[in-house]
Amino acid sequence: MSSKKITCSRFNKVGGQAVLEGVMMKAGTHTVTTCRRDDGSLFVHDGEFVSVRKKHKWMNLPILRGVINFIEMMVLSVKTMNVSAEAIGLESNEPSRFEKFLKKRLGIAITDLVMVIGVVLGLALSLFLFMFLPTLLSELLNKLVGGTLGTWRALIEGITKMGIFLLYVYLIGLMPDIRRTFMYHGAEHKSIACYEAGTELTPENAKGYTRFHPRCGTSFMFFMILLGILVGFLIRWIIPNLGPWAYFLIRLAILPLVVGIGYEFIMFAGKHDNMFVRILSAPGLWVQGLTTREPNLEMLEVAIISLKCAMRDEDPEFKAFYEARAWEPKPEPKTAAEDAEAAATLIVENKDELLPKQRAKADGELADLSGSEEK
Repeated sequence: MSSKKITCSRFNKVGGQAVLEGVMMKAGTHTVTTCRRDDGSLFVHDGEFVSVRKKHKWMNLPILRGVINFIEMMVLSVKTMNVSAEAIGLESNEPSRFEKFLKKRLGIAITDLVMVIGVVLGLALSLFLFMFLPTLLSELLNKLVGGTLGTWRALIEGITKMGIFLLYVYLIGLMPDIRRTFMYHGAEHKSIACYEAGTELTPENAKGYTRFHPRCGTSFMFFMILLGILVGFLIRWIIPNLGPWAYFLIRLAILPLVVGIGYEFIMFAGKHDNMFVRILSAPGLWVQGLTTREPNLEMLEVAIISLKCAMRDEDPEFKAFYEARAWEPKPEPKTAAEDAEAAATLIVENKDELLPKQRAKADGELADLSGSEEK
């Protein structure tokens, strides 16, 4: 089999997400999150996520599968961030009284409640920033010029969306913790690129690959903004002279269609490399210059551990790596003298709890151990 066929067979097999001090990788039903703690040790969480599309085949229809995937990935993203927060000690393992009350009375954990609230608030904020606010600003500008913008209002709204998105990404990237997360984002992309190229997965090899990936969520978001501009033009051209809120509601109603088309393009771009795909992918790849940073070798190690563990069903070598749990520190073998010292300490600590006959036997064993140490 040629190397080209091997490489193509690896496309779209695995996807990931940068989290707090780590990387989550998803392949099949496996979701593996690896984080590096402050002391340098590694935390590996092995989870499972089964899409409803596996249970209901009709949900795999083009466009519809993109909408379902978008919702599922938002939920998974929040869950994964909770895992990483717990891994690095941002969440207490001991439930509070309120958490116990919720679990007892409502049957839900506080993390589940926070996840639902986070998703709802995230959607509300996205709708406000990328749909409501641009519509409001274009309406104000249209009034200032005497209502003469016409179809060009769609372009104004689109430029406003781009500006808000780029400014938001740039500003949060100034925060040190987010900047490190963007470095882990780069580690995620580089390790996936190294795997898809068929190269041995090591931090040193992965470092030489690009941190930009056409299947990235950043590219997806930016492509949806560009697609929204086109859709806005078409709506105003086909249905002219509607009020601003009517156009807002129409765009809100067809948002699932835009999401579905964006998903289909991102998946297509992840499997093909031609001039058409490169041109359409270029804006999203440029924006990844803001959402990714060059990672160090330790960050690449974290991403590779997640990838290998998530892909263990695809590669015997990865399965052996997962079963060996190579990321866990192995205790150094003790010498005979150290074993004797540990046994003697155990006898001394428990001697007072023994019966007289047992105590005499323990004294004999202790004398034997002392003699072995002298030898």
